[in-house]
Formats: sequence, C-alpha cells, structure tokens
Amino acid sequence: MELHQVRYFLAVAEELNFSRAAEKCNVSQPALSRAIILLEQEFGGPLFHRERRLTNLSPLGRMVRPYLEQVARESDEALKLARQYAGAEKHTLRLGIMTTIAPNQFTDLILAVPRAYAGIDMLLSDANSFELERRLAAGEIDAAIYALPGKEPGPELHLLPLFREQMVIAVHPSHRFANQEAVRVKDLSGEAYIHRNHCEFAGYADGILASQGVTVSPAYFSDSEDWTQAMIAAGLGFGFMPRHSVNHPGVIGLPVVEPEFWRIVNLVTMTERAHSPALGVLVREAMRKEWFGAQAIAAREALDNELISSPTM
Repeated sequence: MELHQVRYFLAVAEELNFSRAAEKCNVSQPALSRAIILLEQEFGGPLFHRERRLTNLSPLGRMVRPYLEQVARESDEALKLARQYAGAEKHTLRLGIMTTIAPNQFTDLILAVPRAYAGIDMLLSDANSFELERRLAAGEIDAAIYALPGKEPGPELHLLPLFREQMVIAVHPSHRFANQEAVRVKDLSGEAYIHRNHCEFAGYADGILASQGVTVSPAYFSDSEDWTQAMIAAGLGFGFMPRHSVNHPGVIGLPVVEPEFWRIVNLVTMTERAHSPALGVLVREAMRKEWFGAQAIAAREALDNELISSPTM
C-alpha cells in the first residue's frame, strides 16, 4: 500500500465521485481508478460499490476508512516536521531562463517552488539558449529552460519537454504580409530582416531558407527583444519570433508555412549531476503547471504511457 493510494481512497470516500476525486487530487481519473483497484486487490475486496453514477463505500471500505485517515494524518504531521527541519537551512536553486520566453509563464512556477519546499532561495537569470547551455555545463546554474531547434542533445543533458510553440513572422501592420493568414517561406525573399543576435533559430532557419533559394537582407542586428520589436514596429523589416513573445502594440505575428517553424522548450538538467531536493521540487512543479493553457508535454507523455500499460475502469 502506498500513500498516494490512501489519499485517493479518502478523496473518493469524501466526494463519492471518481471524477471529482481525481480533480481534487490533481490526477487523471484512470490513474486514480487504477490506484483504487490495486488497493482493493491488496485488501482482498471492493472498497466501493459503483452503480452507474452512484458511488458508495462498501462495508470493507467503511471498516478501513478510519485507519487510512489516521495514516494520512500521521503522514501529514511527519511531512510538516520534515519541512520545518528543512526550512532551518537555506537552499539556493539557480535557474536559467531563455530570454525569448514570455515572462508571465514563470511567475506561478517561481511562486510554487518555495511554497512547496520551505527554505529555498531562487536565483534567476536570463540569457540566450547557447549561454544557458554553457552555464549549465559549467555548474553555474542547476537547471535551465530553453530550446535549441535542430540540435540533438548530448547524453550529458536530460530534457523534460514543457511546451511546443510556433515561430511567426513579426511585421508592421502596414506590411504587405499583414493581411495574410500565414506567410510562405519562399515569399520572404528580398525582405529586410531584423536579426536577433544569438537567436536559437538562426542556424536552423538559414538552411531551410537556402534550400528554397530565399535570400533576406539583414537590416539591423540587436541583442534586445524589445529593440527588435521596436524596429519592426517602425517598419524597418520583419523578424522571426516565438508566437507568444509578439507583444508590441505596433507588431503583428503571422505563422510561417511551407514549412512551418516550431520550437520545443525543455527543462534541462545535467544527467550525471546529483539533484538536490529543491531541484526535485522544481521538476515536479514544472510538470504540474499548465504551459500556455496545456499540460507539460513530458507529463502528458507519462500519462499516455500509463494509460497504455494500465487497465481503466
């Protein structure tokens, strides 16, 4: 018997509804149902009677409920004491974040980590993806959130994919592309281009443009996302940008097609490096969080694998 099974049982016993209990426990209904089945197998009988939409405790369920409530209470007390003890020491978690990701995606994650683990000081830094990878390898940061399109990670890196985001063409509202629903790569030829220095898409996109005979004319080079968008808003050229980063009032973003451009943003750690409890909390909270309204890719993949390997009720 595992603690999460106890908590799932108590949630169903309180809600008398598997869907509401799963929502309360922040897990999928198939995962909760599977845990209950395993618990019933261990106890040797059904814990609930299920009749269409009605769920009630069985006699066995009523008998074991007070004992399992005691297990949950004592576990909560032990966890509380452990967190108080851990809070006596300060732990610094050094997280690097790619500059081209919308900052509002991180505020709830940054707040969730110290709430879940007392005593964490989070040290945040932002940089381009190449610099983040260098800092991670050098041990200057504990984890990084970034994308490197077209590059296969080495075995020294462990990647947990968080979300997938489309790259768009950012243009002034009066640009010739502005009234289109999308922009074909081959139509970019001859356009003035605002180049974002250290753009993670630069080398990857260059090969695709060259394969279609497309030549663009770099008009300006900038390290700053704000400056890049300001120059686009002034009508000085177009830029490649992540869809959710187009936030200047004088700039619109149009999907690139034939081919489309996408990036997968990952939570990256070093494979051989020991993980602190604080880093473990970061990973857990990143998997729980919704990224642009969707569950983390790695969490969805884990759930899909669980559904494939486990029977459902």
